[in-house]
Amino acid sequence: MTSAAVPSGPSAPVAHSVLQALRSPRLLTREVLAGVVTALALIPEAISFSIVAGVDPAVGLFSSFVIAVVIAFVGGRPAMVSAAAGSVALVVAPLIRDHGIAYLVPTIVLGGVFQLVLGFLGVARLMRFIPRSVNVAFVNALAILILTAQLPNLFGRGVPFVVWPLTALGIAIIIAFPLLTKAVPAPLIAVIVVTALTLLFHVDVPTVGDKGALPSSLPTFAGIRVPLDFETLRIIAPTAFGMAVVGLIETLLTAQLVDALTDTRSSGWRESWGQGIANVVSAFFGGTGGCAMIGQTVINVKTAGARTRVSTFVAGVSVLVLTVTLRGVVAEIPMAALTAVMVMVCVATFDWHSVRPRTLRRMPLGETGVMVITVVVVVFTDNLATGVLIGVVVSALVFARRVAHVVSVEREVRGDLVRYRVHGALFFASSSDLPTRFSYAEDPARVEIDLAGAQVWDASTVAALDAIEQRYAMHGATVEVVGLDTRSLRIHTRLSGHLS
Repeated sequence: MTSAAVPSGPSAPVAHSVLQALRSPRLLTREVLAGVVTALALIPEAISFSIVAGVDPAVGLFSSFVIAVVIAFVGGRPAMVSAAAGSVALVVAPLIRDHGIAYLVPTIVLGGVFQLVLGFLGVARLMRFIPRSVNVAFVNALAILILTAQLPNLFGRGVPFVVWPLTALGIAIIIAFPLLTKAVPAPLIAVIVVTALTLLFHVDVPTVGDKGALPSSLPTFAGIRVPLDFETLRIIAPTAFGMAVVGLIETLLTAQLVDALTDTRSSGWRESWGQGIANVVSAFFGGTGGCAMIGQTVINVKTAGARTRVSTFVAGVSVLVLTVTLRGVVAEIPMAALTAVMVMVCVATFDWHSVRPRTLRRMPLGETGVMVITVVVVVFTDNLATGVLIGVVVSALVFARRVAHVVSVEREVRGDLVRYRVHGALFFASSSDLPTRFSYAEDPARVEIDLAGAQVWDASTVAALDAIEQRYAMHGATVEVVGLDTRSLRIHTRLSGHLS
């Protein structure tokens, strides 16, 4: 008897991942251990991101549990880990600070709906229009914002001096421990060591327990507690859209990274759809919302060797089990330990190669300017989505200006005929001064414009060609446009003579 073929690949259903793991005890063991190790790396960051967002640690932990479990079923990229993320926390933090936590649930629900809509509209394909300079600026600005969010833990009112050496110790452990072994996440070791020292020597420092209650049971359904009217929509819509855009950008960037690590392809639209569903479910359980986690995904895929959805599912379940059963211990974790973790997250997130002198010298000035402008806008507006949008617009303007200068016009006179050969891409920026590059008074009665080496892209170019013909007509000359390719000819034929 032959069995039906089971679908495979990055978008294979969760049932295939489970069956694949169950058929191989070794594979199942690897996936489960990878999930547990990833959960250990998730817990300290989930707590830290909760504090960045201005909510209780339980909120971030619940969010990580729900999102990881849901995305294991509906996500587009097996083994990619999604949870409560710093980028989303930074977006929702001002809303919670200014309007209260009651607006968190409807904001995350609306953000998830935006992600569903963007997924169905094929927004993943628009990633190709975000240039590398903006992507680099996005992660660099994210690192800067996460770092600035840690400053109150170091310089805040009433912070004892001992926090500084404890934070430095945590950073040193995170840097040095991987030299011994990478089997256990270094951030976890740093948290354990710093916590043990403060408990052993009775050091009085701010702890996680001071920031809010930790979970003692499974998450329960949380309804919407604010009026569903236009005023609420006005308050939550900008934050929800920003959270949706930022979450999708980080998720799709992470998916590209995993594609490169595993030499496979993922489904961008399904990832967008899955993130939307995960965030909606997370919101109704009181979560902060989230997206793919670059650091934890690398741990899961590269360090632990995970390849299926089982690892993501186990990671989510492990976060809940560990925090519920060990909530007393988690409450005693010093904030200094989590600050050390977040500082190293910033260091790992920041693209240091992009600011090396050699890189800056070789990089085109326009791209460097785009990167700087994007980072500055993000830092000063405290809004990642606004920075990315402005970065894309500025990048488009820089590109248009650059392309506008690569159009060339060659003039050749043969008796009673003058031929102009035009080379380059003709669009609104490059064709605006095209009419000024012809010698109307000096040319003979017959003019030929050869566009075999050019491409007509828009109505502005057709209008420029019409203007050239009209000016020659004033001098008693006739113009013939030749050499158009099929697409350019179609645009020219449809619009010529109808734009004035």
